[in-house]
Amino acid sequence: MATDHKTVPIPPKRANTDYPLIDSDPHLRRVFGYARPSDYAVASGLAATSPIAFWIMERVSPSHVGRGGFSPVMRLATAIGLVGGLHIFYQRSCNRFYGFTENAREVEMDMREMVDKVKKGEPLYGTSQVSPYLQGVAARNSRYSQLFSHVLPWFNIVNHDQHGVDTAKYYQQAERELEAERLN
Repeated sequence: MATDHKTVPIPPKRANTDYPLIDSDPHLRRVFGYARPSDYAVASGLAATSPIAFWIMERVSPSHVGRGGFSPVMRLATAIGLVGGLHIFYQRSCNRFYGFTENAREVEMDMREMVDKVKKGEPLYGTSQVSPYLQGVAARNSRYSQLFSHVLPWFNIVNHDQHGVDTAKYYQQAERELEAERLN
């Protein structure tokens, strides 16, 4: 016997932060799209630290492994550095979405992006090929997931409308802008 799942969004718990919440479950594309140049610089520096540190250790205290022993370990050190750099990059961007760090630039970008979507009549958080029930499951599984990504990397790759923010502000701002355009 098939059951009809009624989707009732579970409101996300709000963290007390000094900065406004932009999104409690940002999509992977938004996280990369809203990243600051400083995120790229910090991530690149961290990614380079691992192979550079290994190279310095090999120069200071050689392992004497012979030909072919250094390069596989250097590749591993580089891979570890890249994974660490990607992790810190993603974490820094997500922390601004969550309101844990200063996010004035991202708040402005979010408002502009969402108001433009409202004006075009597009869905705010994109369309999804997944049922509303599975969208809710995806939202519950990935909400604030970045806080635990050092143990279990989990990213939001599903478009859904459960992001922990009141979307009325986007519609109100779009209405104000359209009214101002009509008056001019």
